[in-house]
Order: sequence, then C-alpha cells, then structure tokens
Amino acid sequence: MEELVGRIAEAVRGEGMPETLVAVLRGGGVPAVWLAHRLGLRDVRAVEVTHTADDSTNATKTPQPMVVNPASLGDLTSRDVLVVDDVAGTGHTLAAAAQLVAQAGASRVRTAVCAVNADNWTGRQPAERSITYIATTTHGWVAFPWEDTDEH
Repeated sequence: MEELVGRIAEAVRGEGMPETLVAVLRGGGVPAVWLAHRLGLRDVRAVEVTHTADDSTNATKTPQPMVVNPASLGDLTSRDVLVVDDVAGTGHTLAAAAQLVAQAGASRVRTAVCAVNADNWTGRQPAERSITYIATTTHGWVAFPWEDTDEH
C-alpha cells in the first residue's frame, strides 16, 4: 500500500497540489489519510458512496451509486480537490463522488484510486475515463490490509 500511495503522491505533485482530499468511504479512508500525510495536507474530508449491496465478494451492484450524507463535504467553493478511493471496478462510485465534489463548488476536481480491477474495466465508459490517477491495475477482488477477510 505504501508503494501505491507513493505513486499517487508523486503524480499529484507533478500536476499541482490539491487543497483538500476527499475520501470515498469506507475503502478510501485509509489511503486518503496516508496520502494526506505524504502530501502534507491537513484538510481531509469524507463522503460515503456505495455501489454494492454489501461488502462480500461479487456483491450485487445497486443500479446507481448511492451517496450517504453529502453535506459532510462542507463548502468546497473554489478549492482544488483530490477524491481518493481504494479500488475501482467500473469507476462509477468515484465518478459519483467527483460529481458531488464539483456540485459543492470545487474549482478543480481530480480523482485517484489505488487499484483498478481490470476484470470489470473496458476503458470505454465515461466513468472509467474520469479517473485521473491509477496506482496499479489488478485482476479479481482486491483485499486490502484494513478489510475484514471474513467479508470476502
């Protein structure tokens, strides 16, 4: 994970530092905080966006990503924001979070993900093209160290 966060940090620095990081909960919480430390940022916010019925492997997808408590983002007017998640299967969850950040007034919105599950990735969908930084591409389910292995 340290290497993946490092890759994102290096890429972000090369394109200008954000003012705010937004973690997509739950999975994006750990990498977002780690990335904030690597970048020296203190403004870290979070929003829950879900696109599956539960956390199990091959969980049923909801028709659209569901946003929980969007007011938790606060005022992002004129801010340069980086939205962070752990893994992307289709990119829809990250795209929904990025859209929410833009609607909250951010002047610049970039997105970062630690891993893309290539088994679900076509590269042709608008949501897939909306991801700015991808640390790595994998195949199959990704189990991160902070996850309960009983969920999978």
